[in-house]
Amino acid sequence: MDVTRHTMNSSKQGPLSGLRIVQLASAGPVAKACTVLADLGATVLRIERRTPIELGVPRPRESDAGLRGSDALALDLKHPDAIELVLDLVASADVMVEGFRPGVTERMGLGPQDCTTRNPKLVYARLTGWGQTGPLAQSAGHDINYIAITGVLDAIGRQGQPPTPPLALVGDGAGAALYMALGILAAVMEARQSGLGQVVDGATVDGTLSLAAGLFGMRAAGIWRPERGTNLLDSGAPFYDVYPCKDDLWISIGPLESRFFNELVARLELDPVTAELRHPSRWPALRTVLAETFRRRTRADWIARLEGTDACFAPVLTLEEAPNHPHLKARGSFIDVGGVRQPAPAPRFSRTPPSTPAAPRKAEDTPVREALHGWLNDDALGHWRSRGVFA
Repeated sequence: MDVTRHTMNSSKQGPLSGLRIVQLASAGPVAKACTVLADLGATVLRIERRTPIELGVPRPRESDAGLRGSDALALDLKHPDAIELVLDLVASADVMVEGFRPGVTERMGLGPQDCTTRNPKLVYARLTGWGQTGPLAQSAGHDINYIAITGVLDAIGRQGQPPTPPLALVGDGAGAALYMALGILAAVMEARQSGLGQVVDGATVDGTLSLAAGLFGMRAAGIWRPERGTNLLDSGAPFYDVYPCKDDLWISIGPLESRFFNELVARLELDPVTAELRHPSRWPALRTVLAETFRRRTRADWIARLEGTDACFAPVLTLEEAPNHPHLKARGSFIDVGGVRQPAPAPRFSRTPPSTPAAPRKAEDTPVREALHGWLNDDALGHWRSRGVFA
């Protein structure tokens, strides 16, 4: 008996309103990918373990932005009836997302073949660090490891210093989560034309390499030196770097183009001959000039003199300062979700703006009927409750 309620209605607003996603709860990039889609209007149902595994750094629920905008249901996925329930949910979904090691969902009975048998149009998205194939596919790892083998981590850092881990933003954030969100949407578009779903194999290593395509191109052309911190964009160029001010606060400059650099020189009241120091052979001398100049005034002084000009300038703000910057406040770049200030959904849409995300909730905070609203009708809910599937 088909006990699901097939409906595409959604109370959420946004360009992805009506898109239905079942997510097998996982840490990091899987959660981020689904949050991005939920922020834009997708309905995401997160299937959690009955006894959750502590993932990452423990944090208060209300500040876990990776849980915002989705509902959660706790199931014992070792129980056959729980597996059957997930398959029934998948039958009315557009997307299934999982982040286990290769082969795990197959052993659970929730692999691509199991799910697409129930729903031939299903996009089955698999996101791992190493990918579904290759010698490392079954190995544990994290962002730092994945970007390490791509060559990207080696390129990040200052001259003479060790590689600098970039806050898990390059790998888990961009290379994994955002590429997976893009892959999901591409596959959904194709499925709506062909009537057939497919498996999307997302790997942090693949997305990171794609992000770094330009870097590899410059290296092949001989215009990117192998030693970190000696190139145009890696702190090697003194006109694309950060500097401390008189008050030990920091500012950033990035006038790569000559006309923008000339404006910086003029606004700093430097000798116009300073423009000749842009050649790589003169970079050490230029760095000395800029460092001494920026040390003479406070960050506030430089903001007053340079911000809003074509000198390509911005203060280096802390995470606490950023929400209060006038530009970000004017754009509404931060919002309150459940009493916690956090970044707003992005990008922006003129005709279908998304709703404000719902506050983060875990399964223990979400009534079963509420979590499964729009997925199961009352008869179906009673059926699975009688089977003891719900905690």
